[in-house]
Amino acid sequence: PTKATRMIMEFTDRNLSNWFVRLSRRRFWKGEYSEDKISAYQTLYTCLEVLAQLVAPVSPFFSDFLYQNLNNTSGNKEELSVHLTIIPEPNEQLIDSGLEERMKLAQDISSMVLALRKKTNIKVRQPLHKILIPVLDDRVQDQIEKVESLILSEVNVKEIEYVKDASGIIVKSIKPDFKMLGKKLGGKMKAVAGIINTWGQDEIAQLEKEGKITVEVDSENIDIELNEVLISSKDIPGWEVNSANGITVALDINIDDNLKDEGNAREFVNKIQRLRKDKDFKVTDKIAIDIEQNDLIEQAILNHKAYICSETLAESLQLVDTLSKDIVEIEVNDISLKLTLNTLNALNTQSNIN
Repeated sequence: PTKATRMIMEFTDRNLSNWFVRLSRRRFWKGEYSEDKISAYQTLYTCLEVLAQLVAPVSPFFSDFLYQNLNNTSGNKEELSVHLTIIPEPNEQLIDSGLEERMKLAQDISSMVLALRKKTNIKVRQPLHKILIPVLDDRVQDQIEKVESLILSEVNVKEIEYVKDASGIIVKSIKPDFKMLGKKLGGKMKAVAGIINTWGQDEIAQLEKEGKITVEVDSENIDIELNEVLISSKDIPGWEVNSANGITVALDINIDDNLKDEGNAREFVNKIQRLRKDKDFKVTDKIAIDIEQNDLIEQAILNHKAYICSETLAESLQLVDTLSKDIVEIEVNDISLKLTLNTLNALNTQSNIN
């Protein structure tokens, strides 16, 4: 049960909750009951229903709670309890290995870029210019290109640049993973470690491309697998580099004035959304925002006014010299701002009273 439960946990946490559900939020929330929205709900329903059946032997009460919540709504099953259902047989025709590989690449690349952002204390809401990805063959590049828009959206970067030869840009180093190789090699560990330590950029590229390199020790051929070594990359000026699972990414961390303005606009939107929630505004409420004049953020507001209004449902957004009552103070990337925020209904009511 431990192995099975951990597989269920990994799928539910990493793939279903933190990937599919999170990235499908707009599909769930958008108004029109389109085929895309129906597909999103049906996919989630199917996953939860089967998960309830799979986890039933180790979590009998919660699985039945989940199953009955689903089935009382849909009437999909005749059985009154999940423990009376038959666990479904796997349908291998539904497996799409290419799609799974693309999603794994998207997840890995996104995780590496987000780790670099965290390392350099650059918020995800701050847009960046470029990701550089060295590719070893056209097939991998084609797979990444198919999920490129997803990666760029996830990490908030403008573009991905693919390079065939990164030897002049990214320098990698390699060393044996003694924990992995020690069990496998025993007394031959020292000799193999000496060979690995002599490898340069060509051997590292070959290992990342082919997944293994065969070496000879005492007339015996030994395969060194990619997961049995530790590969690291040196940062280059203005870039941060990360490597994992045979993929290397370099993130351009230079922020010009245009990117800074866009980052401020995104941060401002986040603050307004929080204010909407704190003031118990309805999701559909149209609002008016007045901001006290501030030279530090004026350009960001003016350049990205359409985006801000669209995201916050603001019918009116203006910079003014003075504010009246109900003034709120917020901080946008260390810039202190004073503003007023009202629904149009509240403004119309106040106008009628006056």
